[in-house]
Parts: sequence; structure tokens; C-alpha cells
Amino acid sequence: MMEGMQKIRLAGSKLFLLLFIFLATGAFAQKKVTLSGYIRDGESGEALMAATVFIKELAIGTQTNNYGFYSITVPQGSYTVIFSYVGYATRNETINLIESRSYNAELANQTALKEVEIKASTRKDENVKTTEMGTVSLSIDKIKTLPVIFGEVDILKALQLMPGVQSSGEGNSGFYVRGGGPDQNLVLLDDAVVYNPGHLFGFFSVFNSDAVRNITLIKGSMPANYGGRLSSVVDVSMKEGNVNEYHAQGGIGLIASRLTLEGPIEKHKGSFVLSGRRTYIDVLTKPFTQGGNFGGSGYYFYDANLKANFAFSKKDRIYLSGYFGRDKFTFNSETSSFRAQIPWGNSTATLRYNHLFSDRLFMNASAIYNEYKFEFGGSQNDFEIRLSSGIKDWNGKVDFDYYAANNHHFKAGINYTYHKFIPNQISGRSGETEFQPDNALIRYAHEAGIYLLDDFELTDWLRINAGVRYSYFGQTGPYTRYLYDINQNKTDSTLYDAGQIVKSYGGLEPRLNARFALSNTSSIKASIVKSYQYIHLITNNGSTLPTDLWIPSTYTVQPQQAWQYSLGYFRNFLDNKVEASVEVYYKDMKNQIEYRQGYTPNSVTDNPELDYVFGNGQAYGAEFFINKTKGKFTGWIGYTLSWTWRTFAALNGGERYPAKYDRRHDLSVVATYEHNKKWTFSGVFVFGSGNAITLPTNYYFIEQQITPEYSKLNEYRLFPYHRLDLSAVYTPKPKRPRRWKSSWVFSIYNVYSRQNPYFLYVDSRGNTSEGVEVKVKQVSIFPILPSITYNFSF
Repeated sequence: MMEGMQKIRLAGSKLFLLLFIFLATGAFAQKKVTLSGYIRDGESGEALMAATVFIKELAIGTQTNNYGFYSITVPQGSYTVIFSYVGYATRNETINLIESRSYNAELANQTALKEVEIKASTRKDENVKTTEMGTVSLSIDKIKTLPVIFGEVDILKALQLMPGVQSSGEGNSGFYVRGGGPDQNLVLLDDAVVYNPGHLFGFFSVFNSDAVRNITLIKGSMPANYGGRLSSVVDVSMKEGNVNEYHAQGGIGLIASRLTLEGPIEKHKGSFVLSGRRTYIDVLTKPFTQGGNFGGSGYYFYDANLKANFAFSKKDRIYLSGYFGRDKFTFNSETSSFRAQIPWGNSTATLRYNHLFSDRLFMNASAIYNEYKFEFGGSQNDFEIRLSSGIKDWNGKVDFDYYAANNHHFKAGINYTYHKFIPNQISGRSGETEFQPDNALIRYAHEAGIYLLDDFELTDWLRINAGVRYSYFGQTGPYTRYLYDINQNKTDSTLYDAGQIVKSYGGLEPRLNARFALSNTSSIKASIVKSYQYIHLITNNGSTLPTDLWIPSTYTVQPQQAWQYSLGYFRNFLDNKVEASVEVYYKDMKNQIEYRQGYTPNSVTDNPELDYVFGNGQAYGAEFFINKTKGKFTGWIGYTLSWTWRTFAALNGGERYPAKYDRRHDLSVVATYEHNKKWTFSGVFVFGSGNAITLPTNYYFIEQQITPEYSKLNEYRLFPYHRLDLSAVYTPKPKRPRRWKSSWVFSIYNVYSRQNPYFLYVDSRGNTSEGVEVKVKQVSIFPILPSITYNFSF
């Protein structure tokens, strides 16, 4: 650990020395002044992230950071400053900048205009001017108009409609990005990692849309301030709450209801938001299960979000946010003594402190805790069994934003995480005899990183976002490392004490994004990203399930790593009303992990690492995107043509094979039409090539038992997936203004009741005398599903 931290300190010293030299050089430049401040919602007082500040006379601008702070340095003079943000009225101010000063802008919300966009920023030409590639932000207002299953708004399902993002299955909130696995997506909620983002085995996401302020997806071209995953970042920020007055909103759907409360702690200084959601599937099914074999059985999930913030001064603000969610399945039978309870879910807590050192230097320090836990408890007569697994993190990080005099935007920071990995721990009781779990399987690890990046415009036609990140990972004791012979028998062991480093890894991760302007309406962008991933999700399924295990890098399990190269052409049309882009990418992945050939969940060993095999992967493709952002008719078309391959020496005879989430064609069409102020209509059509699967090709009788012979890995395909969803939002407009506002959402999922494959299974029957009859059967779960939701606010 000491060696790893020395590397972190050495790398940090070099990075911050470069930053100091640059800042010192700027001090001798010509006399300039700085305009800085915050941009907030004029009604609620919430900070607006990625809002734009534009100096008209100089044709330069900047954006606010995650906390609404901006800073821009210009020569002395009088300027027209334009403050703008998606869905808000633009504000023009003439500001005389003789000396540095602060200016806080409040923008009026124009939600009633219904001109919601899915752009990350507000300048009309941001699609072609920034260095961002594969980056998308979705507005909550837009997401709420889209048709959804059972009427439950789901931000992760909305992200699946973007090119390069694939659904992991029918109705599932799990997703794959550019050929990466489900563990290669970094999902954050107020900086806290969410390890399992799904409720109801993945059919719903854990994010309550009423509690969410911003959602940003980065597909591979990650700047240096993000690390720990290979494929993508989904950064979700919770609402801060209304700092001026109390409000409430909620909704009642077919299977769940939700309620959100917000208001000031002290007017203009602090606010809170409290949001809760619960399903009532257990209540609805109870009349049908009473008196039968499943009497008393049921399932439900709930979650709660809390966030509060308070400004102690103009330069100091503190934030406290948390999430707690649980799924709970209960099995009881009136005809059997067997009982079972299976709860699982996520918990997060984030404490953040903002401090403004000067009009150019902003700091945020965070302390974060997050946990994912799965439990199983079963009993029958005098026998009880308990099983638990999960992961816990304790995280600390400090991030700086520095806006240099020549309008270089530097970001620098350091973070540290202590991991505790809990595999399947079994305990129980049989009569008077109790048995305890084997804690030797618990793993501990340190993970740390330090980064520096600079976003700047070198010339009128070239803008660069360049950065570097150094990451470190060390597995620690208590731990016993065993040596095995070729038959997996233990031959020797090494004991490591608590805190002692077992194995460490680390490396530099360069990041580069560049934009080459061709004209005011078109540009070419390119990016190169190197990433390391030190923790891994071991799954035998197509999507994340509650029983899947997270494991650290060890002597046996090396870190995953990847280089990703991207190139794109971006063009705006019709006075920037239509945005279009074409991106191509290639990703080279090392140290990918799969289960060994012939593995089954029942083949349990005292060292699960003996069941893993390792190989490499490649993913490449092209993404096409057309997005109409303004007018009564808005929407987008996204199409992805892609290939995803894996090569493992121990699988498929060492031959290359398509990954299970390889999907050749993926198409999404999204349209929204505002008929009038009362009615808004939306439609979604999706099409995707079938997932790759392995099927038996021959059957033999061995000792009177039917034994299958399987094809090569993933040699066959499921049938193509396609579906049409429709929705209508009705918003009553009373003759007189009222505090109570409401709307009705009517939606139809799978309009033409397409029987899409959820999975296939082989039904084989026969004997040695009559032969074998084999049928491949398809299981489909969702036919046409209408739903209705009532939303309200006051």
C-alpha cells in the first residue's frame, strides 16, 4: 500500500507542479478582469449545471460546473453577457468590467413552452463546437412524455434509445455500451456508485424521476475526471430542492406510487428534497394467493431519496444526499413448512463541501459511502439457512476547477476508495447445531486515482480537452493465497495479515478529445481514451441479477483494460434546429472474464477464481444520430451498426466468437408532437438483431441418459426484436391559475403485441428405443400492455 501511495503522491506532485507553472505564467500576462458567479433557477433557486455564459463582443463563452459556478476572464471593457440554459428564457445583461466582479444570474423556467431538448448545453451550435463525443443528456421533462411499461418512468430505458446503447433484454433496465459488459458502466448517483441499478430483477431502474435533476451519458470518450470503468459513465444528479417555497409532486400508477416534498431550510440559503416510491404488487396479488400454495407470498420494492444543502457564506456550501432502496420477495405456503425471505438493494450517502477560494478557483470535497447487499433467508421446521453477499465502499475525493486567465479550464483531483467484497456467505442452524460463514472468502482492497485535465481552444478551428489519470489498486489482507496443482489440489499457502498488500496494480490513463471546426455548422471530432477497471462483475446471465458477484483484481484476476478510438462528423441544419452526427469507434479490451467451459452454478468450489477464464475482446461500429430539438414536433433517430468479439484460449477451442451482447443492427425512432397546450403525443419504435446464443446440435444416449452436444459458442441468434410504444399526455388547463396542477399519462407498450423472445430453451424427450424428439421453445413475457398514470404537483 505504501509503495502504491508513494506513486500516487509522486504523480500528483508532477501534475500539480505543471498546473502551478501554468498559473504563475498567467500572472505576468496583460491586465484582465474576471466575471464569475452562479446561475440558478429563478423559481426554485437550484443550481443549473452546464448553463452557458457567452460574451457577445468577444464571441467566447464558458459553461457552469456541476454546482452552477462559472468564471470567465476578459480584457477590461463593457460587454453584453448572455446567460442561457435549455428550457429557460435567455437573459442578456450589459456589464461594465473595469475590475473583477461577481454576478449571479437567475433564469426563468419556460417549461410551459414544451420545447424540451436532449442536448447537454444551450448554445445552438454546441453540437459542433464542443469537444464532447458520445455524450448525451436527457431532460426529465422529455423522458416523462415517452411511453413506458406499467407507466413507470425509467431514465435508464430512455438511455437505451440512444445509438451505441443496447438493452440487455425485454423490459430490462440493464444496458451495454459499445460492446462492453454490464459491469463496464460506471453508474453514479450524486458521486456514489450504484452497483445494481435495477428493481424487479432489472425491469425497473432504481432512479425515481421525480428526485432527479440531470442525467448525462458518456459513451467511452470519458474525460480524465472519471475512472474505474471501460465503457461508459451514467452520471445522475439529484434535485437540490426549492430554496424559496414549499412544493410537492407525485404520481399514482398501476403498480407504484410516488411522492416528493421540497422546500427551504432557510429561505435563500438552504433547501431540502425528500422523495419516496413504493410498488403495491404484493397488495394487488394478495387476493389471488390467499388460501393456496402461495398464501402469504409476495413481492414489492421501495426506495427513498433525501438531499439537503445549506450555504454558510457566499463561498461555502454543504450538501448531504442519500438513497436507500430495497426489493423484497417473500415466500410462504399454507401447505408446506418452507418459508423464505429475499431482500436486496442499494444504499448510498454523500457529504459534499463546496468552497470558493477565489473568483477562478472552485473546490469540492466529498465523503461517500455506498453498499449493495443481497440476502436470502429460508427455513423449514427446525432447519434455517442464511446467505448474504454484496460490496461496501468508503470513498473520499477532492476536485478542483480552475479557470485560468487565458480561458483554459483546468480540472484536477484525487480520490481514494476502500472496498469490502462479500461473496456468498452461508450460515444457518439445524436443530441445536449452528454453522457460521467462512469469512476467509471476504476480499479487501484499496483503489485510488489522481487526474489533471485542461479544456481550451487553441485556435478558432481547434479545441482540445486533454488529460491524464493515474490509477492504483491494491488487494489487502487478511487473506490466504493458495497454490494449486494441475488437478486444483492445494499444495501451499501464504498468509497475509490485515492491511498487508497482497497484490497491487496501477497505470497511466491518457485521455484526449479534439474538435476540428470545418464551418459554423460542422466539425470533425476525435478521441483516444485508455482505461483500467479493477473490479469485475461475474455473471452467467445476459443482465445483472441480484445474485451476481462483484470481485476485485487479485493475483489470479488481473485488471481489465481498454483503448478506445473514436472519430465523428457533426453537422447542424435548419438554423441549428436539427443536429446530426456520425461516429465510428474501435475498442480493444484486455483481460476480459468469463466462466470456464461447462461451468454451472451448482459447481461450487472453495475458491471461485478457479472457475474463471480470461481473454481479450474487440468492439467496433458506426453510430448515426439525427435529432430535431425545436418546434411542436421533436424527436430523434438513432442507428448503430456494430460488431463485438471475444477470444479466450480456454473457450470455443481458442477461436474468436461473438459476445452474447453482439448485436449487428440496433434502431430507435422517437417522436413527440405537441398538439396543443393540453395534449402531447409520443411514439417509440425499436428494432434490434437477435442476441447471440449457444444451442445443442446433436443428442446422444450415454448410460440411458440423453446427452446434448452443443454448437460453437454463440453460433446461433434469437429472432430479431422489435416493438412500437405510444403515449399521450393530457394536461388540464383550468380557466383560473391554481396551485394544484395535474396531468394524465396514457401509454401502450408493445402496441401490436409482438411476441419478442425473452429466452429460448430446448425441450427433449425420448428413449433409446423410440429415439429423441427435440423442440426449441421460446418464452415471451410482455404482450400489449396499456397503462395509465396520474401525476400531480402543488
